[in-house]
Amino acid sequence: MPTPRSFGAETTASEVVAGLDLSRLGALVTGASGGLGAETARALAERGARVTLTARDPAKGEKVAAEIRASTGNDRIDVLPLELVSAESVRAFATAFTERHDALHVLVNNAGVMACPLQRTPQGWELQLATNHLGHFLLTGLLLPLLRASAPARVVSVSSRGHRFSPVVFDDLHFERRPYDKWEAYGQSKTANVLFAVELDRRLADAGVRANALHPGAIATELGRHLSGEDIATLRSRAPGGKLTWKSVPAGAATAVWAATAPELEGRGGLYLEDCRVGRERTSDDQEDGFEPYARDPEAAARLWRVSEDLVGETFPASA
Repeated sequence: MPTPRSFGAETTASEVVAGLDLSRLGALVTGASGGLGAETARALAERGARVTLTARDPAKGEKVAAEIRASTGNDRIDVLPLELVSAESVRAFATAFTERHDALHVLVNNAGVMACPLQRTPQGWELQLATNHLGHFLLTGLLLPLLRASAPARVVSVSSRGHRFSPVVFDDLHFERRPYDKWEAYGQSKTANVLFAVELDRRLADAGVRANALHPGAIATELGRHLSGEDIATLRSRAPGGKLTWKSVPAGAATAVWAATAPELEGRGGLYLEDCRVGRERTSDDQEDGFEPYARDPEAAARLWRVSEDLVGETFPASA
């Protein structure tokens, strides 16, 4: 096993990849037209990876891609449009990506929304679950043949410490019978990100595709565009010790980049990562770090996979 490197909460994405040769990697980062996604893509490109950025606004994505090319000297950067709440868009993207690229070694499921007012997709799905989990579930499933063919490969799910706000409520996923709470909805979607990684890793580990989830930290990005002063106060009240510790964008992207590239994680999956290390299970309310036990419950993970297949209308093979 490679000698562990010394990283922590303030480590930047560039520091994580320093000294690594990623020129043989093909990577895909969703939601890369700004914030953590753009920095994740930039760090991977910095060490030579071929990187595809997804963006709801292709023009915005192209601007970021141009900046990455200029700052890294890596011209192997492209952009494809993707709207995660649209199954048609996800399917069109998967087709376009597989036609354009013959390998995918790293998939970073980064795009997301947070604490937005109640909105529903045309299918009636609650928007946060639809965007943060179901869209990525369908996308990953459609790309599994390419991931398998490219193995060893990694799937990285950007979750959040906010998963503590709620488990996945299988009896009412879309807030049809309970009052809508935007933080519970966000928490449910972030728990789903972790459970997805757990079950995906169980299914695909033998095929050389490993999956992990992570908490990036608290970072001021466009993800928080719906947040009011009251919302920030709510987050602060729920944070360990009643205070929020903010990270820079380069530090916020570090754990995703570590999950995607770290030699220390070779052959490891189904984990919850934070601050560029493997997180531990929470065993008390005053424990500041770690994950809730329900987020890595294998039975809940398997159930979520089945429910998600039913919702998106696709069945993905359990193994290679």
